[in-house]
Parts: sequence; structure tokens; C-alpha cells
Amino acid sequence: GGPFANIAHGSNSIIATRLALKCVDYVVTEAGFGSDLGAQKFMDITCRAGEFKPSAVVIVATIRALKMHGNIPYEELKQENVEALKLGLINLKQHIQIIKNYGVPLVVSLNRFVSDTEKEIESVKEFCESENVAFEINESWEKGGKGAANLARKVVEIVENKNEYKPLYDINLSIKEKIHAIATQIYGAKDVVFTDNALAQYAQIEKLGLDKLNVCIAKTQSSLSDDPK
Repeated sequence: GGPFANIAHGSNSIIATRLALKCVDYVVTEAGFGSDLGAQKFMDITCRAGEFKPSAVVIVATIRALKMHGNIPYEELKQENVEALKLGLINLKQHIQIIKNYGVPLVVSLNRFVSDTEKEIESVKEFCESENVAFEINESWEKGGKGAANLARKVVEIVENKNEYKPLYDINLSIKEKIHAIATQIYGAKDVVFTDNALAQYAQIEKLGLDKLNVCIAKTQSSLSDDPK
């Protein structure tokens, strides 16, 4: 649980995660709204505050979402369109790069639906191979728990891989530097411009001695950028 990642940290509480870690061998936490929100905040805020070292990341993708990123209207998403899918893979590539920034092993999980074709699935698999990233199909939508068994085995496998987890920024950097790191390395921004109002708030935060805390940014969940379209 936890507040939505577009406005807050978006993942389980530290207490809930610590409790789970005492009870089972593997703890899975959902970090919602994509790697640019949930994962970034989990890696930089929750893990740092809770002193957790994540063992692996599962990036969940669907054929339909990738085709939508390839500019296909919603009504046509169930029709095979490998070219649109390949255009949409640019979005998946960015999410993969975001996770690579943290040095944690990852697997792309393709959440399979009945409208997905073999050609489309193969295209995603080939793309992941070209990115040197593990790939697995999740069929839990159709087959329940059994459909996710191969994905679970893959996760158990990759948690043994080399893990160089590190937060995106040093906690002792200035607020401006932290915001700049998130904007450029996660959102793909070229630079950050601070308004007069933001600079006034910035000065107040420094005066209160709160500038060495993590930064939690509110952002649209509809796009990697600031533009939902």
C-alpha cells in the first residue's frame, strides 16, 4: 500500500516491508506508475530511509500499452501491428535505462493477453535481448498463479546476479542538484528552471535546515515527461 506515486512515495511503508522480510524468503513490493515515479521514489526515498537493498526489479509491459506509445488509437490496439509496437519500444527502453541507473538486476515481464500475437511477442523478446535484459512472459491474466510461475523462477534466478544498487543522488547534495539529477536522469530533461516562487521556498527550506532530506516530486503519471500527450 501507500499513497500514489504521482504525488507521494507510492510504495509500502518501511514497517510493512521489514515485517514481511522477517516472515518470508522473498518480498515483492509494487512501486506504481512506472519506473519514473514508483521505482525512482522507492529506490531513492524508501530504500535509503529503510536501509533496504533491492535484489531485483520487474518491469511490467504489455503489447497494447507499447502499441499505444507507438501512436495507435485505443480502438485498434487488439489488431496486430508490429511496426507500431517497435515505435513504442522506445518508451520501454527509457524505463530499462532508468532501472540500469540504479545498478539492480532486472527482468522485463510481458503481461500477455489473448489479443497478443506471436510476432508481437517475439519483437519484444528480441528487443530485450538487444538491450541485454532478461525477458519472461507472464500469463497470470489468463491462467492465474500458474501463469506467473516462469516469471517467479526468472526473478529467483536474477537475484543472484551482480547487484551494484546505489541511489541516484548523494543525500548531501543541494536540493537544486537533487532535482536536477531526477529531472535529467529519470525524466530526460535537458535542464531545470526554477521560478521566483520556487527559489523563495528553496531559501526557506535551507533556513529550516531541511535541505539534506530526499526530494519527492509530484508529476503526471501519464508520460515520462511533464506532458501527458
